[in-house]
Amino acid sequence: MKGTTDVSKEQLLDTIERKRLELFEVVTIQGLNSPLAIKYSQELDDLLNDYDRYYIQPLVYKHKVLT
Repeated sequence: MKGTTDVSKEQLLDTIERKRLELFEVVTIQGLNSPLAIKYSQELDDLLNDYDRYYIQPLVYKHKVLT
């Protein structure tokens, strides 16, 4: 998803939630420091960064311009 702007906000939030649940399951079974937990955590970070980049930062910039 990194760098994808064709994804709707709802789709991105759904993907974030699914990855969060996957991470929770892996951490519960394999532990926080397992290679798969680290991989899923990094993927979740990327998704959250995409959300911030496309849906939060534009609002912050718009607010700063208007004030």
